[in-house]
Amino acid sequence: MKLAVYPMDDYRREDFYRVHSEENGHGWCCCVAWWTPTWDGWADRSASENRKLREELFERGEYDGYLLYVDDSPVGWCQCGPRDRLEKLCSSYRLEPDADAWAITCFVLAPKYRGIGLAHFFLAETLKDLERRGVKYVHAFPRRGTELPDDDVWTGPEMLFKKTGFTLYREHPAYPVYCKRFDQVRC
Repeated sequence: MKLAVYPMDDYRREDFYRVHSEENGHGWCCCVAWWTPTWDGWADRSASENRKLREELFERGEYDGYLLYVDDSPVGWCQCGPRDRLEKLCSSYRLEPDADAWAITCFVLAPKYRGIGLAHFFLAETLKDLERRGVKYVHAFPRRGTELPDDDVWTGPEMLFKKTGFTLYREHPAYPVYCKRFDQVRC
């Protein structure tokens, strides 16, 4: 199995949509949940509205993540970028402005590639690139709970972040915040 992780760019648009497809159970969202102003009406949005918003993001140069490839086929997506660009995220979690903070806000693998260790590889490679780019630290926002349905783990599983060296930044029974620093200082 040949694995590769690449930052999203204009060349990879169709690969983004291959991951965000009905076949993978992600054809509706197009990873725009955090880009809408509030949660009000989120569930009422159509797939075409979400795709239109994603296209607008691409057109303005917002390539906010990484794609995972297995044998040259796109199978995973990790939304990642400067945290404060997502006003809804910051207000939902009541986060103070911090220009140095980055955030992992979506983590998706195609169903047939789940549970075989690819998520650990994918996250580790993403973190290596962030560190190379000079990012100081990154926050993660997993949903906490046992036996959560896949739809409730779209921000990434909590154990994935723990096993990759993230530490608890803010406790919450259902929505904790984790942090990974690249300078070995605790968040």
